[in-house]
Parts: sequence; structure tokens; C-alpha cells
Amino acid sequence: MITILRMAPKDPYPAADRLDLVDHRHGYDIADPYRWLEDPSDPRTVAWSAAQDALAADRLAALPGREALTASIDPLVRAGEVGAPAWRAGRAFYTGRRANQEHPVLYVREPDGTERVLVDVHAEDPSGRTTLDSWVPSLEGTRLAYLTSLGGDEESRLFVLDVPTGAVLEGPISRVRFSPVGWLPGGRELVYVRRLPPEAVPPGEDRFHRRVWRHVVGTDPDGADVLLHGEGQEATMLYDLRTSADGRWLVVMGMLGTARRNWLWIGEPSGTRPLREVLNYDDDVRVDAWVERDGRLYLRTTYGGADRWRLCTADPAAPDPAQWTQLVPEDPTAVLDAVRYLPGPGRLVTLWSRHAVSELRLHDPATGAPAGRIPLPGPGTVVGLSTVDDKTPAGRDTVWIGWTDVATPRSVLTYQDGETRLAQAAPGAVAAPTMAVQQVTYPSADGTPIRMFVLSPTEVPDRPRPVLLTGYGGFAVTRVPEYNPSALAWVAAGGVYAVPGLRGGGDEGEVWHRAGMREHKQNVFDDFHAAADYLVDTGWTSPDRLAITGGSNGGLLVGAALTQRPHRYRAVVCAKPLLDMVRYERFLIGRYWNHEYGTAEDPTELGWLLGYSPYHRVKEGERYPAVLFTSYENDARTDPCHPRKMCAALQYATGSDPGTHPVLLRRETDVGHGDRSATRTVQLTVDMLAFLGQHTGLCDDGVPVSFVDTGSRL
Repeated sequence: MITILRMAPKDPYPAADRLDLVDHRHGYDIADPYRWLEDPSDPRTVAWSAAQDALAADRLAALPGREALTASIDPLVRAGEVGAPAWRAGRAFYTGRRANQEHPVLYVREPDGTERVLVDVHAEDPSGRTTLDSWVPSLEGTRLAYLTSLGGDEESRLFVLDVPTGAVLEGPISRVRFSPVGWLPGGRELVYVRRLPPEAVPPGEDRFHRRVWRHVVGTDPDGADVLLHGEGQEATMLYDLRTSADGRWLVVMGMLGTARRNWLWIGEPSGTRPLREVLNYDDDVRVDAWVERDGRLYLRTTYGGADRWRLCTADPAAPDPAQWTQLVPEDPTAVLDAVRYLPGPGRLVTLWSRHAVSELRLHDPATGAPAGRIPLPGPGTVVGLSTVDDKTPAGRDTVWIGWTDVATPRSVLTYQDGETRLAQAAPGAVAAPTMAVQQVTYPSADGTPIRMFVLSPTEVPDRPRPVLLTGYGGFAVTRVPEYNPSALAWVAAGGVYAVPGLRGGGDEGEVWHRAGMREHKQNVFDDFHAAADYLVDTGWTSPDRLAITGGSNGGLLVGAALTQRPHRYRAVVCAKPLLDMVRYERFLIGRYWNHEYGTAEDPTELGWLLGYSPYHRVKEGERYPAVLFTSYENDARTDPCHPRKMCAALQYATGSDPGTHPVLLRRETDVGHGDRSATRTVQLTVDMLAFLGQHTGLCDDGVPVSFVDTGSRL
């Protein structure tokens, strides 16, 4: 029997019933007083959410400094961006967002230089709720497969467009979330990944059960597609795939959810015989494989103990690891991220990350021998890398480089004849604050050295300033030096912005990632706490001026931080988080993350999760910092029940004054986990920074804002 405790509301917080509900699992007694908030349709949840909306709207609207922050953030967001092109038979396909555009637009540039719009989701849906998820042109450049989703649901729908006319030939095809696309020669057929229909899977598993299919454009995908791969595999298997330019080979990589180990299969895309297994889960390695234009199978992999990845080649007809040849060895101090073939001079271009900073190198494709480096403007990040295909006659000696750094929106560089040039800048005017950018090193609790980017108005600490500390620490995701309007606006107002490379990320290879996952997850939080200590101890800030923020897995990070060390942090923005780590796998696609976090179904792993699960570590009477949860009701990855439950728990438990240390929930009902319009980005950023600024004194400093036109560093 579950007892409902009717709690009087703690002014100004809305009343929230507390259940006397305790689960008994594997010897643990686990209280869950706000389980009713898991159900968004429960009338209590609806009423409670509406009351939270009103409270947050009133509090956020009254924050000081909003006008100045809006004036700072809006032009930074609307500076726009442009991406590196994908080349097909003389046509260049690329995305760009101009200053007046809400979403990126897909363009095509013809061989004669003329440009036109191919896909503009905002023109098709002026509400701004539709996003362009991905796109792949056919080998001949005459057709385009693209995926869109609505309202943040990420339930992509696939369309096929005729490039010369712009006419939509097919779509929407549903159930293609996270689907890669590989075209076969001629543009008539493609290979893609699609989930089984709900009636073909067990109840509640319609988000899983993917298969690899061969599809003829214009035919019924439910009746005519040919099943190529996936039958008999685990329900949570995710697939990536590559087709060779001659159509002979299909390479499929499989991964159980986000487990950092791969299956690898290769074969003909005919469906007449099964693909050949090359690697499986028990090999415990990562691999990204494709058949290159020279006919060899290329394998960027950790196989052979190459924690930071190496490049191997093999005969596609004899792909067993015993037949692989090492082409580019592992670098003990840098991570190999990508490889491209440069046809003109006959070179390989390799992309490396050294302590999160990008490097580009050249190699002889026959021997792998070093053949020089490609200069870059400075410390920053390569976000796109392309060369022309064999059907494009011009530009065979050119590399196109998508580029960003802390002061530069996504732009395009080109490398040719030993020189790197700016080819296409972001379309909007860019102004960045005068600031110092440095990467420092500090020790974590166990002595592990952690690197951190620090953006600041001065080169050395001059006084305790408002500091905004953020991080991620999971899924081998590396936090890189890149353009970030939030960071620039914070520094422009006189604050310091800090981003540590926590364990759990990919900064230093797969061992670095594994040192922050599963039973080692506490290392991530220790690294983050140590970053805060460093910033205080070196004089950059003080505990009453230190704010933290993170989203998704980073929301889990700051949720753990505020419950483990509530007195170290003055204010927190916790965005689209995971917070109930005992039940996370029951919601949406949470099962995909068992290999990163562990599962509550296992007694040992439940112990790991309970050791840091923020929702279960909330203590009544503890003086918690000011907290703003941001939640998106259409989030298809991290269920919005997490911030609801955590918000209710903190509002009930906190011993802090709600007037000076409020706990608020800011909801949006028609966006999801990923991309959003520029206007909504500005609105969200202003609310978040104004909240943090009020509680750290940022808006009280009166520090003059100094902007400079960055221009090009080339």
C-alpha cells in the first residue's frame, strides 16, 4: 500500500504530493516519492507543471540584465554559419545559416558557380518546429536523400529530392531515426536503416529493432524493400553503414546502444547472401570502416591495443584482422578522428585531436609515410573535412575544411599548394569580446592531470570574477574549442568561462573514456569538483561567484555536482538531464545507455548508480544553491520526467531561502533534445545567463563590454 502525504506548499513553490513509496531491489531500499511525475498525462502532473511554468516565467522575466544580455547574445547567435561541402560530379552540397535565417539551409553550387536552395525547412514550416536532421547526395549528384523531424521528436522522416528540378520524388518514409544512407550507382537505389513496425516487435520496444534495408526509390518501403542485415541481432543494436562507389561493397558497423565496441560486417548489398562478420562484441574494439576509391578496405580502429586509434587497410574480399596492414600507426599523444583521400597529389589527409585541439596531416597512401601538415589558423576545431569525388574534374588538389574556434563561427577554409586560406566566412558580422584564451592543467582527486580551457577578460586573475564552469564527461564526447555565443556573452559581461576535458570524454582516447564510465563514473564528478577548486584556489573566482551548467549527460554531471558539493556552487543550470539513475533505462531510449552507465537490473551495477544518482541523494534540510532546470517536453532522448522529479525533490528538501536560492523549472512544450531555431536559442540563452548572472553578481559588476571584429586570422 502506498501512502500519499499531502504536503502544504512551501512558498513560493507549488504543492507536490510525496508518496511513501519504497522499492526493494537487490537488498537496497529505494525511495521514490515523486514517481507520479513520471506520467505527463496525470492531472496532478499537468497542474503542477502549469504552476511551475507560471513561477519560472515570473521569476525569469524579473531578472536584471536581460536587455544587455539580449543585445549581446542576439548578434552572436545570428552570426550564422557555413559548412564544408560534399562533392558529387561537380556539384557542391553544403549547409549555411545566414543572419536572418532561423535554421540552416541546404544549398547546391553548380559547376558554373551558380547557387540555389535545395532544402529550407523554415520556408516549409514557418513555425520553426521542423529541423533538417541529415542529408546525403547520390553518387551522381542528381538525387538527394534527406531526413527531417518535427517539434524536436527526432522521429526522422526520409525524403528523396531530384536535384536538377528540386522536386520531391519520394517521402516521407517513417521509422528512420538515426538512419545513415548509402547510395548505389545510378541513383535509383539506396541502403538505409529502418525500424520494424510496432506490430512486429514486443510491446514497448517500438523505439528499437533496427534493420538494414535496400530500397528502390519510388517503391513501397513496407512491401518492396529488401532486408540486408539485422535479423536475429539484439534489439538495441544501432547501425552505421557505407557503400562503395562502384556499388560492389556494403560495410556495416553495429553497436549495442552506445557501447564503445563494434561489430563489423562486409559483403555485397544484394541481399542474396549474408554479410561476413569481421569483428564482434567480444573483440572489444572500435572500428570505422569503408571501401576507398583505390579499392582497399580502410579501417580506423582501436584494434591491436591502439587506444588512440590507428589506420589499417585490407582487401575487402579478405577482411579478417589477420590480413590487415597498418598504414598510419597510433600517435601516443593524439587521437585519430578522421581520414580523407586527396586524389590530385595522391595523399591521405588525417584529422587528429591533441588535447581537444585539431591537427591535420598528410600521408603517402601507399606506405602511410608522413608527407607534411596542413596549417590551421590556431587552436580550434575541424568540424568538416572533404575532398572531391572522382566524378568532379576540378579541385582535385584541394581540401575543404570546416573550421571553428572560440571567436569564429563555423566557416570554410581551403588547403591548396601548401597554403590554407579562408574560402567562406560565416555570413553574419562577427564581434567577439576582448579576451584571453588558455588551456591549463590541474590535478583531479586521484592525481590525474586534467586540461581545461579558460576564457577570461584578463590573462591572469585580477579579482574573484563570476565563473561559469561547464562540462560533459561521457560517451567519448570531447569538449572542443569552438564558437559558443553563451561563452562570449558571459566573458563580454566580465565573467570567466571554463571547460574542462573530463574523463568519460574522448580527449585522450578510449582508455580516457572508460576511466569515466560505469563503475568509474565518480571520476567524472571528481574531475569537475577539482576544476572548481582550481578556479577558486587560483583566484579566478570564489564559491559565491561560481556557477555550473551542463546538458544531457552534462545535466547528470551538474546534478551530481550540486548534490555532492552543494556549498561549492552558487548557481546551477541543469538542462535536459538524466537525474533518476535507478529508472533512467525505463524511459524513451534509455536502454541504449546501459553500457555507459550500467543497469539497475544488476545488483552490482545498481550500487554504482545509487552511489551518485542525483534524485536519490537529495537531503532534507540541506542548503542547496539556486537551480534552474530546463526541460523540453518533446525530448526523445532524456525524458522530461527527470527534471520534474528532481525539481519537486529539491523544492521540498532545500533549506535555502527560495528568495535568494530559488529552484525553478523552465519548460518548453514543442522542442526536443537537439536543434532549435535561432530565436528560441536566444530566448533560452538569455534566461539561463540572466539566472546565473543574478546569483553570481555578473549583472552587478558594471564591467564595460568590449567587442572587437575578429575578421579572419588567415
